[in-house]
Amino acid sequence: MKRTLKEILYLSRCFLYTKIEIPSARLLRLPIDIRNKNGIDFGNKLTTGYGCRIESFSENGIKALSFGENVQINDYVHIAALEKVKIGDNVLIASKVFISDLNHGSYNGDAEDSNPNEIAKNRKLFSAPVEICNNVWIGELCSILPGVTIGANSIIGANSVVTKDIPPNSIAVGNPAKVIKQYNFSAKKWEKI
Repeated sequence: MKRTLKEILYLSRCFLYTKIEIPSARLLRLPIDIRNKNGIDFGNKLTTGYGCRIESFSENGIKALSFGENVQINDYVHIAALEKVKIGDNVLIASKVFISDLNHGSYNGDAEDSNPNEIAKNRKLFSAPVEICNNVWIGELCSILPGVTIGANSIIGANSVVTKDIPPNSIAVGNPAKVIKQYNFSAKKWEKI
């Protein structure tokens, strides 16, 4: 694929920005919105798409958000971390994905539940750690919600909302996401559940 001069200049500008701001990254495409850079471990060889928002609400230099090696996130991905969002090595995230370990308020049916009369933005932030293990592929328009672990080598289908843990070597789809296949290493194929 031959690039135009405009594309070459744009990528050069992005590469220069990357090496000045986050030298360990491979390429951060502009525009990008990074909030609280000190609360983020960018790992090694991170690549982002256009229009991403990456933010940490942690304080005192605590790295609430961490990326492993060779992570690729595509256009308009939003990742927010208060306590812990850990993204493993070789993770591929499609465009328009939302990943967060926090909520404005608590809605678990316990004594700490938020009052619906409270102004939403003023409700206490609650969080539960999120972990996306190595070699996971997350499809377009997915949401990964607080308290979820996605096991290694798993695939999350487009438009899925992940509300519960997904075991390793699984394909999960839907809202809420449910495992529909797992890889059988003996048979060397994906099998329906």
